[in-house]
Amino acid sequence: MTYRVQGREAAQTDVAGKPAVVLLSGGLDSATALAVAIDTGFRPHALSFRYGQRHEVELAAAGRVAQALGVSDHVVADIDLRVFGGSALTSDIAVPHHERVEELGAEIPVTYVPARNTIFLSFALAWAETLGAEDIFIGVNALDYSGYPDCRPEYIEAYERMANLATRAGVAGDQHLTIHTPLIDLTKAQIIQLGRSLGVDYGLTHSCYDPDPDGSACGQCDSCLLRQKGFDEAGVADPVVARRC
Repeated sequence: MTYRVQGREAAQTDVAGKPAVVLLSGGLDSATALAVAIDTGFRPHALSFRYGQRHEVELAAAGRVAQALGVSDHVVADIDLRVFGGSALTSDIAVPHHERVEELGAEIPVTYVPARNTIFLSFALAWAETLGAEDIFIGVNALDYSGYPDCRPEYIEAYERMANLATRAGVAGDQHLTIHTPLIDLTKAQIIQLGRSLGVDYGLTHSCYDPDPDGSACGQCDSCLLRQKGFDEAGVADPVVARRC
């Protein structure tokens, strides 16, 4: 069963000190998922990726978040998805800009990186097996998101079923993996409210798909607009100031 935010207090005693792999991009959602894992009582091992993205500002943010939340084990895995291209984040495709969040369409945007969460979860699965961990946290969200197919509950459920057939530990009965998606049913505003209650400093995070060379957020890409919508609806100011062209 996937972990739900409302169950974290009840689950805390059962999981205290257990290792968990937490996918950490440096963005708002993954920082909150990490805070939830810690609050629940898991001992987190944070996993980030240098995957050929056009900017590495998010990796610096992931490092800041991991340090601020007291994570002692933060690994950055190097892979190169540029060899496949197909995304504005890994090839020479322009990142779309919009004036308002209402302009975002229902179609899957060009910032979707083909199979990215499947690849990331596979690395997390491998690390979990070597750690003897049965828990993976990922900050996917099915409400205020950009329409990515690998953020949906049915995708996570299918991957979890596959993962439990994919490892030596699983086949031997030594591991039963659970993929925790504590944010999947929350709006962006609810995620922000949850993170603030857990002490997440969102000023350390980075969400922009098209930042300036100095790392400043553009304020007009899908991710920036959805982030701003979340802070507006939560009734709090975003500590990361974005420019607007």
